[in-house]
Amino acid sequence: MRCQLRNVCGVRSGDKGDVSDISLFADDRATYDALVTQVTADEVAAHFGALVRGRVERYLVPNVLALKFVMHDALGGGVTMSLRSDTQGKTLGLSLLRMWIDLPDDIILSRRSFDASP
Repeated sequence: MRCQLRNVCGVRSGDKGDVSDISLFADDRATYDALVTQVTADEVAAHFGALVRGRVERYLVPNVLALKFVMHDALGGGVTMSLRSDTQGKTLGLSLLRMWIDLPDDIILSRRSFDASP
């Protein structure tokens, strides 16, 4: 079943210079395992398109059921140099939660609510 990441995980984001990092946190092991296969560095790079001009790296953090993405050249130069309204990349985490993925029905249907694609 198709859904947005916001339906199955939480997010935290931060920055250091022109590098943004985003961590997705799954609620359970089944969701985490599904995210590992669906949410790759290439998929995240494609989701952000021209907004992230550098490479995207993915790190798995299974002990806390997290996927960490480090995105280079992602903040228009960083806090002191960028003319962007979000120089710290806080909205990038929320934007990633809007990414559509395909997950097993049982993972999605175990949630209270979700928005399926039309």
